[in-house]
Amino acid sequence: MSKTLSTDELLSVIHGALLSEVRREDADLTMRQIAILLMVYLTDEPQTVRGLAAHLRISKPAVTRGMDRLVLFELIRREEEPEDRRSVIAVRTAAGAEMMERLKAALKATRSDAG
Repeated sequence: MSKTLSTDELLSVIHGALLSEVRREDADLTMRQIAILLMVYLTDEPQTVRGLAAHLRISKPAVTRGMDRLVLFELIRREEEPEDRRSVIAVRTAAGAEMMERLKAALKATRSDAG
């Protein structure tokens, strides 16, 4: 049976997982970039700049800037939306999927330590 963690324990789990990423040689992501990345990887529907901005309640230019960095780090790539070629879709990449797996493992390991 899974134990429900307190807010402090949850923060500790997040802290541990983030530490595992910032200790890597890769560039660090901002909170906004992490939020965009998680939306792309945790949802099944294609994510457009417009949709991400609406869901995250941030501006489209902020999403675009966040996506620029994620593309630079090869965590996502951009593709034209087939039905509306003016729109861009954020697409998952192997490097992004690898990062998600690392985060899951770090969260699981830290949760085991906290719980």
